[in-house]
Amino acid sequence: MGNSVGKRIAFVGAGALGGYVGGTFAHLGHDVTLIDPWPEHVETIRKKGLELDGLTPEERFTVTKAKTLHLTEVQSLAKTPVDIAFVSMKSYDTAWATALIKPYLSQQGFVVSLQNCLNEETIAGIVGWGRTVGVVASLISVDLYEPGKIRRTMAKGGDKHTVFRVGEPHGRVTERVEELVGWFKQIDSAKATANLWGERWTKLVQNGMGNGVTAATGLTTGDCSRNEVIRRFQIKLAGEGIRVGQALGFQLEKIKGLDAERLALAAEGNAAAMKEVEAVLIQEKGANPRASIQRPSMAQDMLKGRRTEIDAMNGFIARKGVEVGVAAPSHEKLTEIVTKVERGELKATPANLGG
Repeated sequence: MGNSVGKRIAFVGAGALGGYVGGTFAHLGHDVTLIDPWPEHVETIRKKGLELDGLTPEERFTVTKAKTLHLTEVQSLAKTPVDIAFVSMKSYDTAWATALIKPYLSQQGFVVSLQNCLNEETIAGIVGWGRTVGVVASLISVDLYEPGKIRRTMAKGGDKHTVFRVGEPHGRVTERVEELVGWFKQIDSAKATANLWGERWTKLVQNGMGNGVTAATGLTTGDCSRNEVIRRFQIKLAGEGIRVGQALGFQLEKIKGLDAERLALAAEGNAAAMKEVEAVLIQEKGANPRASIQRPSMAQDMLKGRRTEIDAMNGFIARKGVEVGVAAPSHEKLTEIVTKVERGELKATPANLGG
């Protein structure tokens, strides 16, 4: 695309989200290099291209234009410095992934966190706040289901919901944010946000009520919503997360289309709010043709035997709660259960959460 002429883009992490965004950018004509720690994934993309798929025929294409690098080949970027480096790794891999790309940033080069959780501070500790930008990917579900193949399991957001929210940690809308918004709009709905921290915490609450619960129970997102005991536990998680965020001074956005305060009130036993919230959470069957395979990233990790982000999600909410004096017992409990499931000490079953 004309607007990115000369801009070199790298994705440190070409997994589900990084591969989906990076692959689509490459398909649209941007200069993209995909860097990934999974050798088989990189080799498959080299041989056959990166296959992307979604819910419509237009979303199915093979990306052949993206350059790929194994971690061991990153030093080859010395000749072609990177203008924008997206870090799309798990939260616990943020520090080394940022340190890996830092020597290869151009003079104006900066790093974008395209991740779950709050990782901007980790990135800024390595490259500086002036070179740190955040992108919140809201209500998007993508799955790297085999090497070189990524599918989106949720319809495009369009006008109903803004998927990509791009912001500076200081809250001003800058030229580089506007440029990124233009690129993301070629994938799905996008906007510049002056509320990056509020957006991040909102997404954290949303992940905090979904990801760990699917990992602990082994259920899909829809099955969790339809199980009353588990659904009520999820509402508790949301309420605690919202109260911690408010105590930290964040301005929260809507969560699954619900006003954050209503969700917190439901968690605290307000019957009218509970009725309202449950009506939204109990999804209509058949609304999403891929609902049967839709699992958040943490449940995907669990199925693949990988380490989860539970500590950076629910564990983080619980720790921040301790700092501001707001109890988050459901987050502590869930963190403990998921950690045990991850280690093989417990089996993933609805019974773990009383369901």
